[in-house]
Amino acid sequence: MFEKILLSTGTYSDYEIELFEKSISLRQVGKKEVLLREGQVAKSVSFIVEGAVFQYRHNIEHEREIIELNISNEWFFNHASLTGQKPSELFIEAFTESIVLEVSLDVIHYLTGKSLAFLQLNRILEGAVSRLQFFDHAMTPMEKYQFVLKTRPQLVQLFPLRMIASYLKISPETLSRVREKITRG
Repeated sequence: MFEKILLSTGTYSDYEIELFEKSISLRQVGKKEVLLREGQVAKSVSFIVEGAVFQYRHNIEHEREIIELNISNEWFFNHASLTGQKPSELFIEAFTESIVLEVSLDVIHYLTGKSLAFLQLNRILEGAVSRLQFFDHAMTPMEKYQFVLKTRPQLVQLFPLRMIASYLKISPETLSRVREKITRG
C-alpha cells in the first residue's frame, strides 16, 4: 500500500521500499482535529491516505483565511515552518475523518543516511512551490476558479464554496458570479 505512495516521489529498490514502510507512521485523525497549531514547529510531511485537511491562518478580523486545501492522495505540510524550522504562522486541521501517513524529519534524515535515493523525497517540497506560483501569476477570479476545476475538481465537490473562495483569495460573492458565468456558458 505504501509502496505506491513512495514511488510517487521517485524510483526506489525493494530494500528502500521496505525501509520506508518500516519507518513511517499511520495516524487516524478525527474531523476538526488540529494537526499543527500556530506557534508549533512543523516536524513532518504527511500524505492523506483517506480524507481531507486544510491550512489556514486567522486574519485581522479573526476569520479563517484558507491557505491550502488537501485531499486524498496528496502530500501536505507547512512549508515555511518545516523548511525553516521556525514556529508556524498557520494551523493545519482535518476537514473530515482522515487517515494520514506521517514521515518525520528524523525519519527522512535516517532514510537518507541509509540510501541517497531518499533525496527524491524533496519532490514533496516542490509541490508547495507550485501553489506559490499559482498566486504569483496575475490570474483573474475566473481563471483561478477554472484552474481549480481543471486541475483539482475534487476540491469543489468536497469543500464548501466559502472555503474555496477564501482559498482563491476572492469573495464568496465574486465566486458566485464566476460560477454563474460558467453555468450560463
